[in-house]
Amino acid sequence: MTGTIKKLTNSGYGFIGQGDEAEGEEEQDDIFFHASSLQDGLNFDELEEGEEVTFETEVTDKGPSAVNVALA
Repeated sequence: MTGTIKKLTNSGYGFIGQGDEAEGEEEQDDIFFHASSLQDGLNFDELEEGEEVTFETEVTDKGPSAVNVALA
């Protein structure tokens, strides 16, 4: 899947937005991700809001989370 980083926190987690209403895609709920879910070599502190990323999702007891997050 692909998405855009919508929000980053100082606590090591963030949210990825899916879909692009401007391109006619239906916007979906944001997906949570944690710094530990980044692919090797990607540093959480170097990420910026608005960057395009690729990721997979897994279902947790708190809802879906992004894993294997990498820059697109």
